Amino acid sequence: MKFLEYADEELMMMALADRIAGDLEEVLLTHDTATLAVPGGTTPGPVFDILCGVKLDWSRIRVMLSDERWVPETSDRSNTKLLRERLLVGQASAAQFIPFFTGDETPEVGLAKVNDTIGASLPVSVLLLGMGADMHTASLFPHADGLDAALDDNAAPVVPIRGGGATEPRVSLSGPVLKSALHTHVVIKGAEKRTALDNAAGKLIEAAPINLVLNDATVHWTGAA
Repeated sequence: MKFLEYADEELMMMALADRIAGDLEEVLLTHDTATLAVPGGTTPGPVFDILCGVKLDWSRIRVMLSDERWVPETSDRSNTKLLRERLLVGQASAAQFIPFFTGDETPEVGLAKVNDTIGASLPVSVLLLGMGADMHTASLFPHADGLDAALDDNAAPVVPIRGGGATEPRVSLSGPVLKSALHTHVVIKGAEKRTALDNAAGKLIEAAPINLVLNDATVHWTGAA
């Protein structure tokens, strides 16, 4: 794990956006396309605001979420809604977005369609993740229903997850997909998240899912939450 500390949030978000853009540019030098996977929530919003204005060959970049609530895109709880408003605009509007929500009643039904088509976009070139105070990442919550299946070496690329404090079913990139990303960045803010990161050391992945990716990740942190 590489750990980078920043004096404030603005500096962190600018540096992180620059790193992500550089990683994507590097991948595009040797590949026809690149895949960027990003989290929802409010923390990465400032990164999106910067990244969407960066001059990249966005037409060759595929964008997907690391996880999503199984709700329509029109819902305020939809991560896709945030992504369309703050990342898939400006220069980045040329990117190809790969949605997970299909409109089916349950993720178990809908994900069959998603997993049939997502293979062409893997491995993930650049993976941006957050982490909760409970040490979850993406929608891989400690001891959640579906976590063991999500961590299995033969798991489908996108898997259903329930529990972990979620009020509706969620879907998440699976353990094998997260582990196989070419470049991984984790962004966290505040003392609570720093303590959680420290506490994850030595824990089983089932108790601290963030440990799935930490060995090969660059962690970006600021105490100015």
